Amino acid sequence: MPPAPPRTLVTGCAGFIGFHLATRLLRDGHEVFGLDSLDDPTEPPLQRARLLRLEGTAGFSFAQASVTDSDALRRLLEEARPGSVVHLAARVGVRASMVNPRAYSETNLVGFGNVLEACARVGIRHLVYASSSSVYGANRKVPFSEDDPVDHPVSYYAATKRANELQAHAFSHLYRLPTTGLRFFTVYGPFGRPDMAPILFARAILRGEAIRLFNGGRMQRDFTYVDDVVESVVRVLDRLPEGTGAEAPARILNVGSARPVELDEFVTALESHLGGKADRVLLPMQPGDLVATWADTRRLEALTGFSPRTALDEGLRRMAEWLLAFDRPVRT
Repeated sequence: MPPAPPRTLVTGCAGFIGFHLATRLLRDGHEVFGLDSLDDPTEPPLQRARLLRLEGTAGFSFAQASVTDSDALRRLLEEARPGSVVHLAARVGVRASMVNPRAYSETNLVGFGNVLEACARVGIRHLVYASSSSVYGANRKVPFSEDDPVDHPVSYYAATKRANELQAHAFSHLYRLPTTGLRFFTVYGPFGRPDMAPILFARAILRGEAIRLFNGGRMQRDFTYVDDVVESVVRVLDRLPEGTGAEAPARILNVGSARPVELDEFVTALESHLGGKADRVLLPMQPGDLVATWADTRRLEALTGFSPRTALDEGLRRMAEWLLAFDRPVRT
């Protein structure tokens, strides 16, 4: 009898990275149990479109629930008995966390605590979870290394993601639960989040709307194509942090392109793929923003033999082609 396919639970499966990861795992022969609350107010049409594609794929099961519902989460894990869990469900975004911090506390702190407790109770082989480059906060040394101090977050969102890393370390130490936190740098690509700069800027160009460039367009971001992020997650899943003696089986890894790009340059590249001209509005810095993000990915490459490599121009070409097709019915 052939061995059973590996089982993976993906929280936030109708989100941007979750959708792409679930698609890849299914293609690789995994059974995927997806969990999502479907309550993100910024992207209901995208959530539905992503989930519709997943639900038509053999090996995919879905439960609509929030990670804040500890009972539903525990039941799902006990029934599905996945080998690994990839936790991507979260409240995201720097500026939104200033408007509604309570929602970030509930989902990112309480919700992640529920995930950790359920994984420890069931005996999950490996929990991989999303952290963020935002944790580097007020750091000025670049590129950002996993060994850099991250004690000065400049947004509440960043504070919740740093807290997640500490929560995970505690559970790894207490219950020997292997955990890997991935500090994602700015992720872009098809089916991308509409509240993030890549899609916001692209749609503004298509619709002739103004693009707000903070810090006079001199902000730098380590843009990372979504397929490279997914490849990183897949490779990390099979490489468990060990932890010997008093050392907890926990680790943190940067996932970025290691090639920072100024926003003004990014917009220029978008213009070439969308065939339009951006109306740039140059503004000062916003509270909670980082001037630059730049990933040191040597630790990821040493562990997995891989580091994100999709060229920005190629990634933007793919994103633009998807957006032109997806937005065609509503374009002006």
